[in-house]
Formats: sequence, structure tokens, C-alpha cells
Amino acid sequence: MTTLPRIRPEIAALPPYKQGRAADPSGFKLSSNENPFPPLPGVVEAARAAADFNRYPDATAANLRAALGAKYGVEPEAVLVGAGSVALLQAFIQAAATVGDEIVYSWRSFEAYPGLALIAGATSVEVPNLADGRHDLDAMAGAVTDRTRVILLCTPNNPTGPVITSAEFHAFVDRVPADVLILLDEAYAEFVRDEAAVDGLGERVFEAHPNVVVLRTFSKAYGLAALRVGYAIGHPRVLDAGRSTVTPLSVTATAVAAAVASLTHQAELDERVDQLVSRRSALVEGLRAQGWDVPDAQGNFVWLPASETLESTAVAAAFDAAGIIVRPFPEGVRISIGEHESVEKVLRIAGSVVPSLPSAER
Repeated sequence: MTTLPRIRPEIAALPPYKQGRAADPSGFKLSSNENPFPPLPGVVEAARAAADFNRYPDATAANLRAALGAKYGVEPEAVLVGAGSVALLQAFIQAAATVGDEIVYSWRSFEAYPGLALIAGATSVEVPNLADGRHDLDAMAGAVTDRTRVILLCTPNNPTGPVITSAEFHAFVDRVPADVLILLDEAYAEFVRDEAAVDGLGERVFEAHPNVVVLRTFSKAYGLAALRVGYAIGHPRVLDAGRSTVTPLSVTATAVAAAVASLTHQAELDERVDQLVSRRSALVEGLRAQGWDVPDAQGNFVWLPASETLESTAVAAAFDAAGIIVRPFPEGVRISIGEHESVEKVLRIAGSVVPSLPSAER
């Protein structure tokens, strides 16, 4: 019998990340919140020009930090770049929490949160969402103890869609001890159209509250998911903790060049995001007209809640049979906003399973 190395039991029990599979050529992959548009003009050329593959990249991503600093009016030292925003989440969690500590977050929210807490050795404190898919910030504030080290806030919330309002956010932060790290995960900020939503960078929340770090990504609105580049903005001394724990040299020169080039095409980015928001609005309107209880959708996805009579696996199976790949969770199904042609097909398949909804939901 082969003897294998001893692995932490909780890690051995942790399921590996399961990526959404590709759709058939005639179908649509709407399971990963990917951007259906190609990279912005000049981005591919900039990435190709970063061809010194025999040399390590700049570990500080100085060019990108300078560009982001100029965009948001902060010094480069207030910017930290990582291999996707999830890598930065992990770095900050590892910097702040360990065995015996607690990490508070809403649930259901970003599926990586429980695993990131577990890997750090910390204890997850999951606070159920409100019925409309929003964070229950009162309950989250009430869940903070002297063992709380990190709070994760996802706005818009992935996978349910609603935002945290500015008023809600500031009232919440005022209730949290100033020595607790708050990670404001704004991966889908560019898609938000709710004027009441908190805007961590626009409001410069990290200045009034140095314990708040705002995280964003180039994977969604900018369409650079394959290159893995995200960023955090906050107090430089707080970011130093992330700089100490993030994997060195994990952001490639190709990714930095593509991200810097992307930042020079704001008008084209806005136009593409507006198109996706328009498709989102059409999809939400059509789904609600069919009887689906779709929460407020402010990301590049919509959420179909499961019910006692209609499980998420059954809904996902109906889409799968029609060549559309969606993302099922126990509590519901998330459908990304994809190509223009996908909207009508999504509505057609969603309508075909409406008879299974209880009459109270229609």
C-alpha cells in the first residue's frame, strides 16, 4: 500500500475549484461571468509586445500602479496589483487571520470566500443573505466578536446581484472596530447603475476608514479574464501586509501591458459595458414577466432563485439541454450576460420551466 504525505484534514475535504465547462459551438457559455467582447483596441498588440519571456516581470507592477494611481487620484503606494482580485483577497486574509480568528461574510456570496478562510486556518462566520439577496449588514455587524479579523463585503453580490448602498456601508463601518480589516470586493463595479450604491473608489472610503481596502479586477468589464490581473487600493501601510503575503512575480508582464493599454480606452469600455447593461435589463424584465423572482441585478449576471418545487439542478439541466451552460448553486442559478443572441434563447428556456414554479411565485 502506497503511503502518501499527511495533508490537513480540512484541506483534504475541500473540493477543488470546478470551472464551468465550455459550450458547444452553437451554444453559449454563461456560467463564468466572462465578458463576451474581445479585448479593447490595442490591448492584444500591447500584450504581444511584452515578449521578454526570458526575464522576470516587475514584481511591483510599477507601470500599472502608476496608471491606476493617476486614474483614481492616489499615490502608487496606495495600489497593490495581484493575479486577479481573488489572489489579493487571499493575501489579505492570510495577513490578518489565522487559527482561532474569525472571518465574517454574507452567504451566499462569492464561492471562494469559505475556501480562503479555511486555507488560512481561520473560522468562517457565514451570515445568511436577506430574502432579496442583499447582505444583512445588521446581522453581520452583530456577528463581529473580539475574534473577528476580516469582514468580506461583496457588492454587487456574486451570485445574487444586489449592491450595498453607500448609506448602508458607512453605517456598517461605523459599527465595526477600527482594527478589523474590511475587504470591499467590487469586482463588478463597472456594471452598477444604482445611484445609491457604494463606490469604494469614487467615495475614497479608505481615507476616512483606513481599515477598508477596495478590490477590483480587469477580468470582468475589461475582458482580461485569461490574464489574471486585479488590484487593491487602500492605506499604504495596510497594503504592505498584502505585499508581504501575495505570491511574488505572479502578475506577468503580459498582463500588466494589457491592463495599462486597457486603461487608455475608457470610451470604448463604457460603450461595451452599456451594451451589457442593456442586455441585462432586457433579461431581467423578460424573466420577471415570466414569473421569476429575480433580485436587483447590478453585475454582469442575473440570479434565478431555487424553490421547493424547482431545484437549481433541474433549471440548469433545462439550459444545458439547449446548449446554454449556466452556473447552478444549491440556492439558485446564476446566468451571465453574454452575446446579444443569447438573451432571447435564455428567455425561451427560462420560460419553458416556468410551469414548474409554484403559483405564488408567478
